[in-house]
Amino acid sequence: MKIFSAKQIYAADKFTIEKQQITSDALMERSAIQIFNWIHTRMQGAPVKIHLFCGIGNNGGDGIALARHLFEHGYNIAVYVVNYSKTRSKDFLINLDRLKDRKIWPEFLESGSKLPVIGRDDIIVDAIFGIGLNRAPDAWVVKLMAHLHESEAFILSVDIPSGLYTDKLPTDKNAVIKSNFVLSFQAPKLVFFLPDTGIYSNQWEILDIGLDAEFLIGNETDYELIGKNEVLPFYIPREKFSHKGTHGHALIIGGSKGKVGAVQLAAKACLKSGSGMVTVYVPECGYIPLQTAVPEVMVLTNDEDKISKIDFEITPKVVGIGIGLGTDDATQKAFEDFLTDNKTPLVVDADAINILAENPKGFKKLVSQAIITPHPKELERLIGAWKDDFDKLEKTKAFSKKYDCIVVIKGAHSIIIYGDKGYVNTTGNPGMATAGSGDVLTGMITGLIAQGYEPLKAAIFGVYLHGRAGDIAVEQTGYQSEIASDIISGIGSAFIDLFKVPEPPQQAQEDQGSNNG
Repeated sequence: MKIFSAKQIYAADKFTIEKQQITSDALMERSAIQIFNWIHTRMQGAPVKIHLFCGIGNNGGDGIALARHLFEHGYNIAVYVVNYSKTRSKDFLINLDRLKDRKIWPEFLESGSKLPVIGRDDIIVDAIFGIGLNRAPDAWVVKLMAHLHESEAFILSVDIPSGLYTDKLPTDKNAVIKSNFVLSFQAPKLVFFLPDTGIYSNQWEILDIGLDAEFLIGNETDYELIGKNEVLPFYIPREKFSHKGTHGHALIIGGSKGKVGAVQLAAKACLKSGSGMVTVYVPECGYIPLQTAVPEVMVLTNDEDKISKIDFEITPKVVGIGIGLGTDDATQKAFEDFLTDNKTPLVVDADAINILAENPKGFKKLVSQAIITPHPKELERLIGAWKDDFDKLEKTKAFSKKYDCIVVIKGAHSIIIYGDKGYVNTTGNPGMATAGSGDVLTGMITGLIAQGYEPLKAAIFGVYLHGRAGDIAVEQTGYQSEIASDIISGIGSAFIDLFKVPEPPQQAQEDQGSNNG
């Protein structure tokens, strides 16, 4: 699913209006009807009071139009116009007149207005500001937002939480609505998935408002949202007469005294992801633990407690390196020498990232499309400090282009960056914030490349499967008890889940709302 910028959404609106020969207020009516249907399907006329706070732009127009549909279906509503400017959009005024025609008189709120009483069991519809917000809200509007939060009522935001920009951070964290649910038109917003801004939208759902398919399909975006539908075409099925050699030979290099467990996790995840054969290259101290814990892997060893030289006679299809490696001087030298001669696809993690951060010339030795999987602190060592999430993404893109590498920014919504393009993952849960989870991811991506997946597809698919495996496992463990080994146990189920057809939703009578002009 594409993640469109605010500029692209405005262009899509204009394109749709011109191509479909409709008016802009007709498009607004579509939006309002879709919001109404979402609410009505869930509430079925429940007697709860709904407070609609509407701005004076097009987002407010959506809210005003929604109020009309709610009223005509018997809902108990109160409508407020947040009168923050003298400028009103044309479509807002059209829908305000339609509301008044039905003898519904909104209360206009201004600086100094008495704030309305809102019950804890009421519902708030936030339609104050949309994606066109270009300045911080006035102080009195911020006070209103605080009042809405203090009510503890359920807050449903139209398209985006009011006060949130689409391309930068809010200057005042209190000047943004904290939504329980966001109904986003046609496509999600990037800010739903970034740590700095995702905190303002607890849950979101997409409403299709009929923006023209030609525009949506034909325009590229800087970011895409990755779910099952996006990764399923990547899947490479197994042939009946294939054998272990058909599915590739992966080499995992890492481990040092006290950190051999990381290699065990990566190696097992590599196997469970489908690699036909896996060899691990570890210090001598890891030989018995690996042969005992993961009998399916082959083991090559080097020094007693650390890797001081990387030398092997096998010909792997991919190398995953850095897991538990350590940063001993001899290990750093061995890694640098390895990079000088290596022509094999690479997945770089953990201490290998730290070594490169200390010796940036090594980045130029990486093979094309090497995959680097840093956690936030490791990423900072690579690209430097960032002022916010938007700056982080831009710096990561520049880094990716400079060294022709794929960067997996690990987080609640891991983002894969290659060049100017970003891919935002949708799977995963807080239980996966646990030691060893990253080692499992490295093993999974390595295993996919071994089977013939292109590096970028392997990174995207691996991150998706990793999160889905964690989601499946957490159903049995709960967040607090999920550990990296549980994620490995869920890998098989994550593959099976790719081909599960979701059960049809329970049929509900759909009301298309009124379409009065």
